[in-house]
Amino acid sequence: MKLTPYWLDTATPSGDYRGHPLPERADIAIVGAGFTGLSAALEAARHGASVVVLDQHTVGWGASGRNGGMATTGLAVGLGKAIKRYGRRQAAEMFAEYNRAIDTIEELVKEHDIDCDFQRSGKLTLAMNAKQVGQMRKTQQALAELADYPVTVVDKQDIHSEIGSDFYAGGLVDPQGAGVHVGKFVHGLAGAATRVGVALCEDAQVTQLAPRPSGGHVVHTTRGVLQADQVLIATSGYTGSLTPWLRRRTIPVGSFVIVTEPLPLEIAQRILPRQRQASDNKMLTYYFRITPDNRLLFGGRARFALSSPEADIKSAEILKHAMSTVFPYLSSTRVDYTWGGLVDLTMDQMVHAGQRKGIHYSLGYSGHGVQMATYMGKQMALSMVGRPSRNLWEQLPYRAVPGHFGPPWFLPIIGGYAKVVDRFS
Repeated sequence: MKLTPYWLDTATPSGDYRGHPLPERADIAIVGAGFTGLSAALEAARHGASVVVLDQHTVGWGASGRNGGMATTGLAVGLGKAIKRYGRRQAAEMFAEYNRAIDTIEELVKEHDIDCDFQRSGKLTLAMNAKQVGQMRKTQQALAELADYPVTVVDKQDIHSEIGSDFYAGGLVDPQGAGVHVGKFVHGLAGAATRVGVALCEDAQVTQLAPRPSGGHVVHTTRGVLQADQVLIATSGYTGSLTPWLRRRTIPVGSFVIVTEPLPLEIAQRILPRQRQASDNKMLTYYFRITPDNRLLFGGRARFALSSPEADIKSAEILKHAMSTVFPYLSSTRVDYTWGGLVDLTMDQMVHAGQRKGIHYSLGYSGHGVQMATYMGKQMALSMVGRPSRNLWEQLPYRAVPGHFGPPWFLPIIGGYAKVVDRFS
């Protein structure tokens, strides 16, 4: 069993950027070579800006290469809560933005000829009980009224048309959800960015951002120093001591994944007959999909802990048991990969993007980073080069987590609460 992300292990790197010379200056310096950073770099360079992307590790090493490979519709907080918070009109606009984000991925794939198995196979959200099925019907009605947007509720008696399991009480199908090989996609973005002149520097940890009296920043890295007129923080769940203000507002929650051996075609088709991107409604959610080579990817918040080799192996045991519970006929199936990564949650489970003290940022994707990071990277770049952009999240209050100044000591408390909620629901 490999302790590396399946996506990165099965993608061909677009290049080796560990030895790329560090420029002396750039119009824009971006911290993080994932979806946010690379999408922003590509867009800014296309508008004539000189751009350098800096990463402590390598392209896609963080959240962009450690997720489930799903670009899924719907707000992380849920449509009902969004309506209560922001009103019907604003909630509908926010919901639509997630679909625009998936469109952005599709446009980038086509424009740059990125071979990443992008497929709009739809999203399947699964209910644990009849009450949740009823809530799905309310969501269906609200989407029809607010946005003329069609989704389908699947009752228990018809569930086998969508999933080869009796574990769930029903589901909601949104046809716009998509799957993507994120390893190939992130390297495709990196290749496209370098072709338009972006300087991509791996193994270049940013250690300090010092404001210049004349404007802009001095960017100190482990590979030298550069001058930048603007800086974008694109560090997702790996936001740390470099930016304390953002760290206090970012909850890094471990999400863990296993991937099975290649399955016989009839078994893969039994699991998810329509190849949907699937997840359930538990707080300790399970999410799963069939990979392009007919493996089952099965992930979830197996443990409220940060990723490490020990935590990943323990999580693999938990997820293997969960997979066998949902799909009993997979109990003897071999697991070939397991890994963990960090999801960047926020107090309100909303995206947050904007500028503070001359530092631009986009964070808080809360499990929807494949599409929202790609989309918001582009929007932040447009804003930074003075072009029209969309940022529905800029005015949202970005609240700090009480008592959060360093490592997330509170994760076991959140995990215990989630277990109780799931048990009694």
